[in-house]
Amino acid sequence: MKRYRDKVALVTGGASGIGAAIGARLVAEGASVVLVDIDEVGLGRQQGAETVVADVTDSAQVQGAVARTVERFGRLDAAFNVAGSARFGTVVDGDEEDWRWTVDLVLRGVYLSTRHEARAMAPGSAIVNISSLNAHVPLYGASSYAAAKAGVEMFTKNAALELGDRGIRVNAILPGLIRTPLTAGFLDGGPIEKDFVTRIVAARAGDPDEIAGPALFLAGDDASYVNGTSLVVDGGWEITNYPDLRPLLHPPSP
Repeated sequence: MKRYRDKVALVTGGASGIGAAIGARLVAEGASVVLVDIDEVGLGRQQGAETVVADVTDSAQVQGAVARTVERFGRLDAAFNVAGSARFGTVVDGDEEDWRWTVDLVLRGVYLSTRHEARAMAPGSAIVNISSLNAHVPLYGASSYAAAKAGVEMFTKNAALELGDRGIRVNAILPGLIRTPLTAGFLDGGPIEKDFVTRIVAARAGDPDEIAGPALFLAGDDASYVNGTSLVVDGGWEITNYPDLRPLLHPPSP
């Protein structure tokens, strides 16, 4: 399919994982694509797209990345805000700076990206923000990440409400367990991965391309009447329950 022929798209967090998968799918479907990330090496591994090294927590850098996209291709039709990560730590004992860093990247990064993307978009454009299943399900040792992803989901709804007058749609995807650099510590074949898999109806972790497909749908013409919604893409995990991650953070003494 070439649903994105003659369209221009920007993807934050495009150096790896879900962002890279979305970028590759966009290129395959005919889009002109700009990938944004702080990981210059990872960006260099992506093919068929322009790249911009930028920090999504820095307003000027985000604005610059959007401006370069418009200068290069003349407009911006679709944006996918994927950039995010987490530093773990419990509420009582975790480092306060790690908490701030995670919320800043996950939530403020989406806010700044949406802000500058929307300013460059014409009616008929669309934005997709990547939240997480952890917007709905708490994650032991990662209150910052769960709270920030919940913020991304609500921010998406608010942005959809405010940007409606501009003719810009905004939706969110809430991925479950996906094989990305962020989840590598869970997916090592050990007991925690097995615990995850038993709780996922699909009985496996997802691949980044299984998020890319729904993301392109939400930003595309087939979703022209979908706005301000959250699509959970988790293999049926939310309808079961969450593993106990305390052994990961507090391993038993040898």
